[in-house]
Amino acid sequence: MNTTWKDRLLLSALRLSAAISGVIIVLIAGLLVYESLPALRAVGLGFLTDSSWHPAAQAEEGAFNLLPMVAGTLALTLGAMLLAGPLGLLSAIFCQTYAPLWLAGLYRRVIELMAGVPSVVYGLWGLMVLAPIILKWQAPGVSLLAGILILALMVLPTMALLSDAALAKVPLEYKRGAMALGMSRARTLWCVSVPAARSGIITGFILATGRALGETMAVLMVTGNVVQYPSSLFDPIRALTSNIALEMAYAMNDHRSALFVSGLMLTLVVSILIGLAEFITKGRTHA
Repeated sequence: MNTTWKDRLLLSALRLSAAISGVIIVLIAGLLVYESLPALRAVGLGFLTDSSWHPAAQAEEGAFNLLPMVAGTLALTLGAMLLAGPLGLLSAIFCQTYAPLWLAGLYRRVIELMAGVPSVVYGLWGLMVLAPIILKWQAPGVSLLAGILILALMVLPTMALLSDAALAKVPLEYKRGAMALGMSRARTLWCVSVPAARSGIITGFILATGRALGETMAVLMVTGNVVQYPSSLFDPIRALTSNIALEMAYAMNDHRSALFVSGLMLTLVVSILIGLAEFITKGRTHA
């Protein structure tokens, strides 16, 4: 077999893999929409306007309000990214600019190891160590704050590694040109390297946000799972992902369909984030 046939075989295999992946994604989206339709027809705007969330009580009206869990999910994600975003970027800057090679390599291995730790392990640590520390400060311990800290720890590797990769791809000529103009290391970093790597950094931020939105087990273990709007960092909350994990085992009829609506909402949000990351990356590349 010559090189041409090898290339064609590889190309065919890649196209087949891409087609299979696309079909799987379409089937998953189709299943979510199909399973959500009964609840969307029966409840409609009730997902936004009902008085509470008690869908298992079939005789009760106004029991499908998802907004408290949407608010809890967004508060968790925003808090986690406000911590993990700057920390991940600063750690990548440290590795690329200031750390000795041996220390930068060691640090990257540690971050990669953090990325491979199962989420349930983070949740267990948060439940057994972090929540009791918060409890000494203010009850009940399992709370929005605990969820934010655990999520920040979990998405930090994504932000740090992607930012590090983006900064590593900045052409050396940019830095040499800045130094030739008399710019200091810090000014070169913030005025040349970071802007040049902006698309990769923003992509890392958006993908880390997508992971934070979709996290389940660790969030379920440390947030208290109370359906309410959070009024402080110490309030227990319930995220959409936790709601699905907790109630799917016994949900029936419209209740079950309502949980698929939750999954559909999360899928749409994450899809929008990934599309935004792709748009930003392509825009910066063409520019």
